[in-house]
Amino acid sequence: MLELVAAFICLTTLLTYVNYRFIGLPPAIGVMVTALLFSLMLQGLSLIGFPGLEERVEGLMNQIDFNDLLMHWMLAFLLFAGALHVNLADLRSYRWPIGLLATVGVLIATVVIGYLAHWVFGLFGWNVPLIYCLLFGALISPTDPIAVLGALRTANASKPLKTTIVGESLFNDGTAVVVFTVLLGIIQLGETPSVADTALLFAREAIGGVVFGGLIGYATYRMIKSVEQYQVEVMLTLALVIGGSAMCYELHVSAPIAMVVAGLIIGNLGRNLAMNDMTRRYMDGFWELIDDMLNALLFALIGLELLLLPFNWLHLAAGGVLAVAVLASRLLTVAPAIVLLRRWRTVPQGTIRVLTWGGLRGGVSVALALSLPMGEERDLLLSITYIVVLSSILIQGLTVGKVVSRVSTQPE
Repeated sequence: MLELVAAFICLTTLLTYVNYRFIGLPPAIGVMVTALLFSLMLQGLSLIGFPGLEERVEGLMNQIDFNDLLMHWMLAFLLFAGALHVNLADLRSYRWPIGLLATVGVLIATVVIGYLAHWVFGLFGWNVPLIYCLLFGALISPTDPIAVLGALRTANASKPLKTTIVGESLFNDGTAVVVFTVLLGIIQLGETPSVADTALLFAREAIGGVVFGGLIGYATYRMIKSVEQYQVEVMLTLALVIGGSAMCYELHVSAPIAMVVAGLIIGNLGRNLAMNDMTRRYMDGFWELIDDMLNALLFALIGLELLLLPFNWLHLAAGGVLAVAVLASRLLTVAPAIVLLRRWRTVPQGTIRVLTWGGLRGGVSVALALSLPMGEERDLLLSITYIVVLSSILIQGLTVGKVVSRVSTQPE
């Protein structure tokens, strides 16, 4: 295990250096692009008779459970780090658009994408059951908080837009995972759960995550308030994420939602009422470093996954069509919610455009796709998911800043 960790940290560091020194793309996206180029280079070497290096890297990749690594560990750290810098008052001000997009929006997107995928697969001659298509809709519907936070970091977005996009991306994972779990259960058990069972699952995962995250976040805040040593205070937040995540899985509540809630408490109550200037400086520095390092590692892994996926030209074509379909479904989800909100409050110009284009897909979708049961459907959906995620990160992620810069903050 130590050798595996050492190998990937060294490789990620090298890819980060190459991007910074020679390519110059935004850090996370640049690392992914560099990893993709590295993967293509390895495949090229194999084609001309030098397969040794590709086989070595593939062997390392096969030792990683991407789904477990991201969903059970990395995501908790990244969501906590992202939530630390979200203003709770701003989040409360835009709770309605965030709530609509993170719940109803995910459900609508799941259905729309599922039926579109079923139609597209039929055009390409693939007989994929509708339930698998809906499963694809569930795993690809949530906007990825890691990709979104990375893309918006340098974008000059207005406060309403940035708060809505970031807030939605932090919370919609819980809804998507519950929908995904229900649909996966239908496939595995061969029966549809009752409405009561589905509601109970959602309540346990989502509401349980909010309550548990609030409890451990507030307890950690009180502990931070009782000490005046930044080393201890930073260690308390580290223990909160590691221990809190492990407890979430034992309690069967949503660890991502719990870490977002805990991060909001520490980033607002803790920052304003329990930390001095030195602690704030060290706390921010520590979690920014964790955020940057894990982002680089995650996007490097996404790029290297290319070595393991069974691609063909039909997959590439279908993935391109569905990437457009996913973007269209995002528009169909965002537009009604924003039009409805305009009845009660002023909404900045260009909100629909930015929310649509800023809805990036990322590692969460890949991780969910990797958890699908083995079979032909899994291979197809995993390849298509990877293509949609890559196109989202590369096209939308690299251009969302330009879209934001064209949008004024004046009401329409």
